[in-house]
Amino acid sequence: MGASNLPSRRASSRLLRSGPFVVCIAIALGLGLPFQYWRTRSKSAHQIQAIVVLPLRNVSGDPEQQYFADGMTEKLISDLGKISALRVISRASSMSLRNSNNGFPEIARELGIDDVVDGSVVREGNQIHITAQLTDARTARHMWRHDYVRNLASALDLQSEVAREIGEEVRVKLTPQEQARLTLAQPIGPEAQELYLQGMYFLHRGGPDKDTVGYFEKAIEKAPSFTLAYAGLAASYNDLGQAGSLNYVEAYSKAKTAATKAIELDSDLAEGHAAFAYSLVDLGWDWTAAGNEFRRALELNPNSGPVHSCYALYLARLGRSSEAIAEAERGLQLDPISLGAHHQVAYCYYAARQYDRALEQIRKASELNLVPPDSWIHWTLGIIYRDKGNYEKAIEEFRIVADTPHFLGHLGNAYARAGQVTEAGQTISKLENYVQQDGVGTYEVALVYAGLGDKDEAFGRLERSYEIHDTGLTYLKIDPCVDPLRSDPRFQTLLHRVGLAP
Repeated sequence: MGASNLPSRRASSRLLRSGPFVVCIAIALGLGLPFQYWRTRSKSAHQIQAIVVLPLRNVSGDPEQQYFADGMTEKLISDLGKISALRVISRASSMSLRNSNNGFPEIARELGIDDVVDGSVVREGNQIHITAQLTDARTARHMWRHDYVRNLASALDLQSEVAREIGEEVRVKLTPQEQARLTLAQPIGPEAQELYLQGMYFLHRGGPDKDTVGYFEKAIEKAPSFTLAYAGLAASYNDLGQAGSLNYVEAYSKAKTAATKAIELDSDLAEGHAAFAYSLVDLGWDWTAAGNEFRRALELNPNSGPVHSCYALYLARLGRSSEAIAEAERGLQLDPISLGAHHQVAYCYYAARQYDRALEQIRKASELNLVPPDSWIHWTLGIIYRDKGNYEKAIEEFRIVADTPHFLGHLGNAYARAGQVTEAGQTISKLENYVQQDGVGTYEVALVYAGLGDKDEAFGRLERSYEIHDTGLTYLKIDPCVDPLRSDPRFQTLLHRVGLAP
């Protein structure tokens, strides 16, 4: 499985220009055919339960157009995901199959699906040509094919049309609400759509940063009613907060503002409700409202593996272990080749203090053979080994990735519990630098003091965490690092103030 070809940000200005001349598009447009298609159907009715969309191939001859093909793929996955009668494999697993050598029958066995959607994308200036076909994965028999030529302004809405036609072909019954959600909306200008697609490309592949945020902000400037751009902006700010890359209050406040605007513009936008839920947890500690928003997002798109996984983490932080594990397993079923989905299952077992089950799950994630290995694998192995009492192996794992406040805090706690007081103190000093420079890491300092047995210092930092709304406090109910503090009356008071008391 190969990696996608990432366009450089330096080249982003070129992404708004026309792509290379493509013969098939030139012929269609030269004949004056603004809309042309051909379709083949199977003679017999075909009904399925599970489907995967393979990455649409970028056949433009321009590797810098990869972001566009991937954006079309992701939108089609999202739109198909709104159909509750189908199980639709989520984006991460779909994209991991980009360069797979497996045939459709092997993919069907690996993912437990019936049919495969694949196709290609060509872009010429403000015109796009998308070919989509549906194949019975077990027999490799083509069931349906459709060619579309559209103006770029209709690119995102075109995927809703494709999703509706696939639903018709596989004989799934759409509810009236689902039909409405797959109805074409008012077109968004091509420049705004391109900026949005670039933002999503970098958000999924490189993680959020100021450049990623900038794409969404510029898309909104071009199209102030662009709901998906607001949802993308909210997701970026949520991720910046969760990564500790931006002050928590600033990150989650901006996420909440953008998510609220997305929902105001479209109350049926699953992405908006999901982003709103994240900000409600981490900014307002409004657990009831956040739960309602997660459930609304899943009602609107029941096939979103990442939202199932994040809802599982929400349940885990509330101490609802059985529900969290079940929800995480559902996320994994929808995204079986996703490191994030495996990680959430492992973490939910860890939060339930089922360390051996957690270890088994994270080892399965390691078998995905990511290059380089994902830092969260090492972190999760570290917390599991530490809380099983194997401090040497825990420290070894943490030291591979200890370059952020979150990782450093758990490393320092492991040092402290292993009796390596000097190393624990050095970790506190590093964390204090993060606190002073970026305003993040206060909760992690408390974890190290808890490991050292210094309750007064630990509670002092926890109190400061409360004042600055440190997102780490949302893990108080389940974090083994603070076990030495649980019998103190101050701990129960803090739990109550964060909304986590029984």
